[in-house]
Amino acid sequence: MAQKDTAKSILNAAEELFSERGFAETSLRNITSKASVNLAAVNYHFGSKKELIQAVFARFLTPFCASLDDALAAYESELDGAEPDFGKLLRLLSETALATGKGSSRRVGIFMRLLGLAYSQEQGHLRKFLRNEYGQVFARYMVLVTAASPELDEQERFWRIHFMLGATVFTLSGVESLTAMAEHDLGVATGIDDVIDRLVPFLSSGFQAPHQDAAD
Repeated sequence: MAQKDTAKSILNAAEELFSERGFAETSLRNITSKASVNLAAVNYHFGSKKELIQAVFARFLTPFCASLDDALAAYESELDGAEPDFGKLLRLLSETALATGKGSSRRVGIFMRLLGLAYSQEQGHLRKFLRNEYGQVFARYMVLVTAASPELDEQERFWRIHFMLGATVFTLSGVESLTAMAEHDLGVATGIDDVIDRLVPFLSSGFQAPHQDAAD
């Protein structure tokens, strides 16, 4: 097997096992067994389990962030100083994710499960890696989100962003099962594009709902 193919096989096995079992529960032996390689190959290509975890995220996030940065630049130029539309910002994010996953509900679902694990399991090195490598693009995105929601204070915006992220991860991480359920229960064939078309306005409405003070 060529070195490039070996690295790809390791990444494929790692992202699938991590998304199914979690980071701590997946050993390098599990990964090498699934990828049909030896441990030396993992050490050669990635150095350590931590670096392998980071490489799994980088495979999706590097092209995603490059495309998102271009999309944000184009949108900023289109705005020409006007207030951003939050629904449009959500649409940019979802379209970029779908394009990066090459329209595959399985690929997008795997990454969403991994993203959820990054924030629910103790992986301090991973959050630091994501912040250092991709923080600039997401900071640019958040500037536009802030401009699109001037009625929210910083604390309220924080909670709504995380509620929105949770709903997105939950929905898209199981999108294949969800579309199968919809087809069975409703008799309507549904794809990931249809799910996103329904999810975006739901998230947008929730994020922009009138703020009620917790003390009220």
